[in-house]
Amino acid sequence: MTTYDWLALGSVVVCLMLSFFFSGSETALTASSKARMHALEKNGDKRASLVNRMMERQERLIGGILLGNNLVNIAASSLTTGLLLAWFGNAGIAYATLGMTIVVVIFSEVLPKTIALNNPDTVSLLVARPIRAIVSLFGPLTMAIEALVRAMLRILGVPLGKTKSVLTAAEELRGAVDLLHREGSVVKDERDMLGGLLDLGELEVSDIMVHRTKMASLNADEPPEKIVNEVLASPFTRLPLWRERPDNIIGMLHAKDLLRELRAIGNDTSKLDIEKIALPAWFVPDVTSLVDQLKEFRRRKQHFALVVDEYGEVMGLVTLEDILEEIVGEISDEHDKAFTGARRNPDGSVSVEGSTAIRDLNRAMGWELPDEEATTVAGLVIHEARIIPEPGQTFIFHGFRFQVMRKQRNRITLLRLTPLTRPA
Repeated sequence: MTTYDWLALGSVVVCLMLSFFFSGSETALTASSKARMHALEKNGDKRASLVNRMMERQERLIGGILLGNNLVNIAASSLTTGLLLAWFGNAGIAYATLGMTIVVVIFSEVLPKTIALNNPDTVSLLVARPIRAIVSLFGPLTMAIEALVRAMLRILGVPLGKTKSVLTAAEELRGAVDLLHREGSVVKDERDMLGGLLDLGELEVSDIMVHRTKMASLNADEPPEKIVNEVLASPFTRLPLWRERPDNIIGMLHAKDLLRELRAIGNDTSKLDIEKIALPAWFVPDVTSLVDQLKEFRRRKQHFALVVDEYGEVMGLVTLEDILEEIVGEISDEHDKAFTGARRNPDGSVSVEGSTAIRDLNRAMGWELPDEEATTVAGLVIHEARIIPEPGQTFIFHGFRFQVMRKQRNRITLLRLTPLTRPA
């Protein structure tokens, strides 16, 4: 081999190494996480800042990388063809074509791109500075190519810069969180908290309120002594106060206000004026979103509101704790009862009270029953069955068998849910 042959062979190796670099860089930069790069930039990482700036002009970045990659690949192929022609004559063309195809595909495409796909963020940070220099070097040429491509696309009628995401920002975030959970980066509790936070804008107070049939309240017409005993026996510090009928709410009684008043009158309940110490009732429409209600709780510095429908009838109540539980899960103190709406049976089925909220059941069991059309499990069965079922009736939908176990009047009070085995 002559000196020229050695130089040509060395140039081929250098070109293949550069092709390895360009292919890996292209894959890493396009596959890198925008969120992680943005977080690194906020923490002062200059390389992440370079990556973000280059990705803002993605067409120019890809154009510069592809230009460099094609230059070195063509140069490597040309030099190899020349060498093999000198060594083997016309048969060298076939050898060069076959040999360079194998080498380029394996060592300049598949291998570097596989490495980049497994570590996109790390590789992006490593190649940020050299790629920035190469893109700047090829800048005028890539701009000319970009202008030519845009002109050709306009002639063909292809719209430019009008790509629109099918998913909303919240849906994209939820999808990213679910993906990270499947990969093991995010545990279930963290996924549920992030999902609950994203759901606040989609839920209304009617979805999480305590229904009026379960609402603890006080009758203002009863003797003050009895009202005091009821307040002391209740696990709640705020209780609605009604007169004549339960839906005629006249105020809200706070246990601390009651204790202060009792102390002021020397614990003489005969002098107690309940309506005097009751706070005005705050009514909110049932269609209020949880985000808006949370803002109102903070603005008014109150933790308790009564929910009314379009006719002004009381439907239930909602508290600040109810909204926070949608984010962090069940919040219990020494006076709260543990979640008892569902109980697992030895045969794998689950006994569920009809009034159990679907969202609470999903969190407790890790299920994904839909809650768009109904808030409770009983409501879901009635919605799907289109009838008020009788005890013993069984329905199958959403991957579960629903069996009605007990009913009181028109209310389903107990069901048995059995997850169905999915076919392979």
